[in-house]
This record gives sequence, C-alpha cells and structure tokens, in this order.
Amino acid sequence: MKKILGAAIGSCIHVAGILNFLNLASRYGYKTKFLGSACSIDRLKEEVENFNPDIVAVSYRLSPESALPLFEELKEKLAEKLEKKKIELILGCTKPVGEAGRKLGIFDAIFTGEESIEDIESYLSKKKISAGSSIPPDNLLERIKYKKPFPLIRHHFGRPSLDETIEGIKKIASSGLLDVISIGPDQNTQEFFFHPEKMNKSQDGAGGVPLRSVEDFRRLYEASRTGNYPLMRCYSGTNDIIRMAEILQETIKNAWCAVPLCWYNELDNRSERKLEESIAENQAVMKWHADRNIPVEVNESHHWSLRYSPDSVAVAAAFIAAYNAKKIGVKTYISQYMFNTPAETSFTMDLAKMLAKIELIESLHDDNFTTLRQTRSGLYSYSTDFDKSRGQLASSTMLQMQVSPDIVHVVAYCEADHAAKPDDILESVKIANKVIDNCLYGCPDMKLDGKVRQRKEQLISDAGLIIEKIKMLDSSKEFEDPLVSPAIISRAIKKGILDAPHLYGVKAANGTIRTMFIDGMITAIDENGRPITERERLERIKI
Repeated sequence: MKKILGAAIGSCIHVAGILNFLNLASRYGYKTKFLGSACSIDRLKEEVENFNPDIVAVSYRLSPESALPLFEELKEKLAEKLEKKKIELILGCTKPVGEAGRKLGIFDAIFTGEESIEDIESYLSKKKISAGSSIPPDNLLERIKYKKPFPLIRHHFGRPSLDETIEGIKKIASSGLLDVISIGPDQNTQEFFFHPEKMNKSQDGAGGVPLRSVEDFRRLYEASRTGNYPLMRCYSGTNDIIRMAEILQETIKNAWCAVPLCWYNELDNRSERKLEESIAENQAVMKWHADRNIPVEVNESHHWSLRYSPDSVAVAAAFIAAYNAKKIGVKTYISQYMFNTPAETSFTMDLAKMLAKIELIESLHDDNFTTLRQTRSGLYSYSTDFDKSRGQLASSTMLQMQVSPDIVHVVAYCEADHAAKPDDILESVKIANKVIDNCLYGCPDMKLDGKVRQRKEQLISDAGLIIEKIKMLDSSKEFEDPLVSPAIISRAIKKGILDAPHLYGVKAANGTIRTMFIDGMITAIDENGRPITERERLERIKI
C-alpha cells in the first residue's frame, strides 16, 4: 500500500483542500497521514523519516512572497529524498503561489484549484501526472474507457477563416480541456467541396471554416497534435458523401461518422438531393463506415424536434435511425440526445423523452450492436444575454448527467450571439466540467420522478404506434424490411406519419401537422386547436 503524508506548512492554517485530497487518495488505496495546520518544515522532515511516505503533499495558501523562503527550506531539508527520487513532492496552493513554486522545480505536481476532480484522480491513479504529460488513446472506444467515470467532452469549432481556425485548434488542444474537436465547415464545403465551380464565393466562411482542399483538412489535424491530442471529427457533407468520408478518414482520422437518415436534401434545402435518393445514400455512408468498424452517429431525431414535431415523432425517429444503423451493419452506434429542443420543453418532459429514446434504442443491443450515449444542449434554448446562457449551459448539463452520457457535446454559452471562439469554448467547457464533477460526486436521481416515468411510458407506446403505421405502408410485402426501405421511409414523410409543422410547403413532405406545448411537452392538435392523442392523429392518416 502506497503512503501519502500531508500537511499545511509554515503559518498556513487552511486545511480543507488537503484533507479533501487525502480523503480522495484513501479511496484509491493509499494509506494517508495528516500532520495538521501550521506544520514546520523540521517537523515535516521528521515525519518523512518516520512514516516513509511515497508522496509528500504540502499545502500553502498564503502569499507567494512568504511561500518562496518556505519552499527553499523545504528543498534544502528534503534534498536527499528529492535527489534520489525517494519521494514525490506535490503542492496544493493558490495560483500565484503555484507560479512561485514552479520556479524552484522541486514539485512533481502542483494543484491550484483550477483542476477538475478528473485531473486529481488521474494523478492518484497514475494515468497521467498533469494535463499533457501523456497522450490519451486516439481511438474513440479506448479514450472513453481511459477517461471513465468522466464523459468525453466534445465541442464544435469552425471560424470564418482557415488560419484563424488552425490557431484556435492549437489553443484548444493545448488547454487539454477538450477530448473531441468537431470541425464545423462552411456550407460551400459541405455542399460543393468536389465542385468548387458551383460555390458562391460571397458565402465563403458562412456557417463555418472554408475548406477548399485535402491539404486544408490535414492542416487542421496537424494543429491538434499538441496538448491532450484531441480526437477530430467532421460531418459527412451534403453531396458526394462517400468521397467526403474517404477524405475525412485519410486526413483527420474522423473519430466517428455523423450522418442523418432523412435530411440534408430537398427536405431542409441543405442540398438538391431528392428525399428517397438521399436516404439510400445516407445508408450507404453508414455501411461504408460499418465495413471499416468505424462508429456511426445518425443525427436524425432532433431534426424533427427542431421543426416542432410531437415528442412521439422524435422518439420514433430516434429508434428508426438506430434500427437502420444496426440492420446496415454498424457495430458501435452513437446516440445523440439533444436536450432543450424545442426550447419550450420542460426539464421534466425533456428527461422523459430522452429516457424513452434510450429504452427503445438500447433494446436493440446484442453481441453485434451496442450504443454510446452522447448528450448536448439545444442551441435555441440559449439567450443573447450571456449570464442567462451560462445558467442554461450549467442547468442543461446537470439534466444531461441524469442519463450517464459517454460523451457530452458542450455548446458554448455565446452561440446565440456568435460562433464560439477558443476562449468562449474553454470557458464553457470549464462550466460544464464543474457540473459534471458535482454530479459524479453525488446527485439525486430525477429518473424516479413519477411524471417523468409516466410520460416516458406514454412516449414509448406512441412511438410504437408510429412504427407500426409505417410498416402498414408496405401492405403488399414488397420490401423485406419496410423500416430500412428508402421508399417506405420517404412515403411515411410524404403521408405525414413522420411530420413537422415547419415542413409546410415542402414538396417532399406533408407538412400539415399542427402542434402545441402543454405542460412542457409538445403534442399534436386538431384543426380547432384541441390536443389529440397519437392514436387519433394516426387514425386520420389513410393508407
């Protein structure tokens, strides 16, 4: 059993920090001894000889000017132990004292209160001594395992110029705060990367970073090779998506594929692809990645919620997306759960909706198919008042932790006003990390709330009705499995089985559904504004 000797040295009487550290160390199997406050260096030296610790943890939270002579004395009186590497010497202090302590070079690790519990636990478990001292795994599954019990932290990033984006990636990676950088390309990149002659030059940088060559992607990846070497990923584009998948794997080692099932086409005007044709192409992208054992995320369900579909449609779409991925051969599926979407959704109803999705999706688990949970805040729940947005980020993160995510996709508090810059991202990640620390330390279980459980069961039942109605479209048994048939899925959208008010006027959709919020949930209503059940809504759709 390794031993840690702790003390608040000199005239410092602040002991809360070091006691918390020693309590945490005992959970990791260390034998600890605490010498109390205002401990002299002579007494500390004597106890080092008697206790023979592996680690000596000293705390000093007064001024850096008074700390320096104390650290010099510490260096002198523990010289033999330090020179022969018989002990590790670590310091807990304020940030200014930490800067003074670094100048002496005697401390193996310095904790100033800026670190997360994860950083401290990493030190105690010897996975790493400090951020950047070792390179985490560059494989998604291994990195998740490496960071447990903490989720991976992901953020979207793409500035209007390539050079600014490259410098930003360097800064973000160097911080060690982000595990996954998601590249946000501009619309010209997503739609016309392989057809530059079709690009509207006035729209360069609109919505993200302009990437015009394979070398541009490589430069982004190289910029990330510092700090904690974050994983890189990027969306699949809206045209020539197999070719784009090949480039993303070749250049940035795309950590996982993100592709919709029914979107990025004539339905949302992200490209000119026809609906049925694009569903088949999106499935082909899933298969391309499945054949290479690359995880796949089908970012489908929240697209319906963003367009104010009933919660039941969003839940059904979540299942159908995962079902398609499984049938196509995906082994590791990343389920994205976008909270606060639409923004009017209450926390109670939001949690119920996500739990319904989780139960349906994870019912598909078997030896060849498993899922990872990825959560995020909904962008439209943010305010242009940054103080309110910081509160939204924190409270949404706390709600997300109720479903024990493997990945938390942080959305910067500033996004309602402007695309996040590196400092915005780092501040937002720090806010989220503190919430995650608190939740992992111990948090009430909101899943036990009676209203949450009742609503979850109702949504599972309603989603089942939608799925069965879709299957009825194949009354002649033309297709082996109607739920993975592009023809049937597109027909379900055209018929209005899958529908959203914001699709009104879209030729590929029905767009006649009407919805409203009742007690924090979104539900279908009839032409008179009366709420109707999902069964009633579906009965009105003639096959």
